[in-house]
Amino acid sequence: MADLMPRCELLAYECSVKIFTKLKTMNILAWIVLGLIAGAIAKAIYPGHQGGGILGTILLGIIGAFIGGSLGVFFSTGTFALAAPTLSITGIILAILGAIVAIFLWNLLTSRSAV
Repeated sequence: MADLMPRCELLAYECSVKIFTKLKTMNILAWIVLGLIAGAIAKAIYPGHQGGGILGTILLGIIGAFIGGSLGVFFSTGTFALAAPTLSITGIILAILGAIVAIFLWNLLTSRSAV
């Protein structure tokens, strides 16, 4: 009986590692999907041309999700915390708003001023 106990603990550990790895993979896929959706919609809404291709769009959406999530926490609680929304309707809306803010800030930083 004592010989079975370490084996059961090892099996439980292996099972929990497999579940965690699967959840982590799904989380990364959810971030990519959220980034693609939010980045594409933000690029369509914001006037002017934004380059970057599909990878730039995904990255823009992921950055927008962090900006939108942080602003959402700030406006709802009054405290600043780095947060990200989930893959839901509200999360996508926050990510789109954050991506629009990111495009605006990027244009401010990279635009040349007429002198």
